Amino acid sequence: MRKRDHNVLTNAASLLICGLLAGVVVAAAAFPAVAMSGLAAKAGAETFGALPNELTVARAPQITYLLASDGKTPLATMYDENRKDVKLKDISPLMQKAIIAAEDHDFYKHNGVDLNGVARAFVNNQSGANSRQGASTLTMQYVRLAIAYSATHPADVVAATEDTSARKLREMRYALQIDKELTKDEILERYLNIAAFGNGAYGIFAASQVYFGKPPSKLDIQESAMLAGMVKAPTAFDPTTRAGYPEAVARRDYVIQNMADIGAITQAEADQAKKIKLKVNNKRTPNGCVDTNQRTWGFFCDYFYRWWLQQETFGSTSYDRERRLKSGGYTITTTLDVQAQKGADKAVRNHLGENSKAARMVAVIEPGSGRVRAISVNRNFEIDNPDNPKNKISSDPKKAKKKILGNYPNTVNPLVTGGPGITGYQAGSTFKMFALVAALEKGIPLSYTINAQPQFKSEYIIDSSNPAACKGTHFYCPKNASASMTGVHNMWSAFGKSVNTYFIPLQQQVGAENVVKVAQKLGITFRAPSDARFASTKDYAHQWGAFSLGVSQTTPLELANAYATLAADGKYCEPIPVQEIRGPDGDKLDIANPHCEQRISTEVARAAVDAARCPVGDRSSTSKCTGATAGNVRGIVKAPVAGKSGTTDSDKTSALVAMTKQYAVAGIMADPDWPQTNQKMGHDVPNGINPAVYETLRDAMKNKERIEFTPPSGKIILGDQRSIPDVKCQPIDAAKSRLRGAGFDPVVSTSKVASSCPKDTAAGTSPDGRTIKGGVVTIEVSAGGGATPGGDATPPGTPPTRPGRPRG
Repeated sequence: MRKRDHNVLTNAASLLICGLLAGVVVAAAAFPAVAMSGLAAKAGAETFGALPNELTVARAPQITYLLASDGKTPLATMYDENRKDVKLKDISPLMQKAIIAAEDHDFYKHNGVDLNGVARAFVNNQSGANSRQGASTLTMQYVRLAIAYSATHPADVVAATEDTSARKLREMRYALQIDKELTKDEILERYLNIAAFGNGAYGIFAASQVYFGKPPSKLDIQESAMLAGMVKAPTAFDPTTRAGYPEAVARRDYVIQNMADIGAITQAEADQAKKIKLKVNNKRTPNGCVDTNQRTWGFFCDYFYRWWLQQETFGSTSYDRERRLKSGGYTITTTLDVQAQKGADKAVRNHLGENSKAARMVAVIEPGSGRVRAISVNRNFEIDNPDNPKNKISSDPKKAKKKILGNYPNTVNPLVTGGPGITGYQAGSTFKMFALVAALEKGIPLSYTINAQPQFKSEYIIDSSNPAACKGTHFYCPKNASASMTGVHNMWSAFGKSVNTYFIPLQQQVGAENVVKVAQKLGITFRAPSDARFASTKDYAHQWGAFSLGVSQTTPLELANAYATLAADGKYCEPIPVQEIRGPDGDKLDIANPHCEQRISTEVARAAVDAARCPVGDRSSTSKCTGATAGNVRGIVKAPVAGKSGTTDSDKTSALVAMTKQYAVAGIMADPDWPQTNQKMGHDVPNGINPAVYETLRDAMKNKERIEFTPPSGKIILGDQRSIPDVKCQPIDAAKSRLRGAGFDPVVSTSKVASSCPKDTAAGTSPDGRTIKGGVVTIEVSAGGGATPGGDATPPGTPPTRPGRPRG
């Protein structure tokens, strides 16, 4: 029903009466001593006439809801005031009648100001009665609350609620305005949505949830009466306290009787409702990331929260952005994939609880969109209680001596995503991917061979006292994890077996600064000051000799996204925790859209992924894989996979990346409290990082389509092929000279083969025929008329599978 048109004479009379008498009547109601003061009447009239004609009403703070990617599963709620506006049609008619019975019997009869009520209050308050009466209508109460919520200065909030005649005059003036502009139902709806009900509940939706765990449309007589009775004094009538419970029951019964008196319900209904024992939930709505729907989802929630605070769209300062989040009434569908998140939560805790010093950290990103699907770590996202701490003493010996507590089992640090105080962890040989991509970008193909030695003397200068320096020099000299890695390797075999003395020469050839640049293009940010200095200029980066072995710090989130970029054919997408944001009116915001750009050429990305299939037990498109450091991943995930493992010196950290076309999962295992830990974190350590990664990927891929990676094509596989000169039966030195002159890198096999050529001459080459320009050509040495048992030369790119534990 639309608001009736007010009679002009009625409106004029109301204004005149209010303007001339309010100074007397209102002042008398509030301050009897000045009831007959002519000055009060004059001041009241002048004040009334001086008020602005329009009341500007700001939207009251609204609760923000976070949902999982399915748009249904609750993740968290955030609010300054727990309130969600609802339409009157979604509020029980009994609740509507109850609030009228409790606060304003004549609501549907007056024009916003109940002059009879003002008069009654005046007479009662002048009579010396024990109980004082006010004269506020529901409309005036709404005005008071609306002014307070629209205030931009604390003094305005005080003025909106102070007990003065000026305040009453202001409420009357605006109540008349509101009553003309809105229907009674619209006023009632706004009032029920703005009123405070105690225990952090603002508005009828929150109140019905907090006290009765139901929507306001389902409230019955006695529930409605209790809530209606609370708005007068939420603290005094609080049914959740020992002192407030009997007061709440009495107030409820009073409202029930009023409902019968005004004909809203029958007396029989009233009598029956009063007999019902009052039961309330006393369940405050969870607020913030420490109160997520699942206790293990706090780290994802925290990542979202930190992301929001960085978005200038939501305000010019982080304070403004936080206020908007907690009062804007958004419905935010995050990127959290429930299936992937539950898989990660289970995997990181499998045989390794939150009381372990070692942190198992996993991040899951969707290639091609940057949507963060899961973040998990074997810690509780919880602020440790300083009065009753549960955390253990720090694993850092210096802190332990001072009895300083560590960040386990409870922490709110952004361990997986990085942030204040968390610069990341060394990820070991997973960084070899950046050297591989840089080489491919320089036109060096996958088949490029290097004769990997047990130790490589590089041109990089380091302190001569460094254990990684060649003895008696200041040159960086990396070694392999195993002697079996020695020999000729191409990118497939070197990446699959993680051969250090292949990748450092490769890095030196393409320029360490270009390898660093690739890492930056793929999203590595270098938070640690020492890393940032090396990455700051070309000259500094050029001398970063150990970069490809993963000595800089990163996070599981950055690492997952770097590899996801390659899985997405070189399309980099900024990591994002949201996929849809809607305002309180249902309007969709564009900020949730993915932000992507092509940073690596499609063919280079496909070639890099082809090599990355080797370490995790898959077969490259050209079947060139000859070894794997995490060879069981393919069989466990049961889908086409690519990735890379990595460890650091003394196994202080370990890492693994494993990805399909739909998910890139990166895990790092480290001690966040003490990076120089003496605890072994290697891949072969029981309960290491590898199971956490491949079990997460396995569970995320359940019921998902198995999509093949697109294979590379063209010269990026075999490069510029050249004919190999025939050097058969030539002296070894002559053979080497001829091959070098033809543009190849000749090496001499350490074993001999049966041949008709004279002993110790060239029996042939491996490969023969054709190979890549600049590639390694192995000269096979003749054993003469008899062959050395088992002495066949190993073909390039197919060194024997390294036994023993996987590393790198």
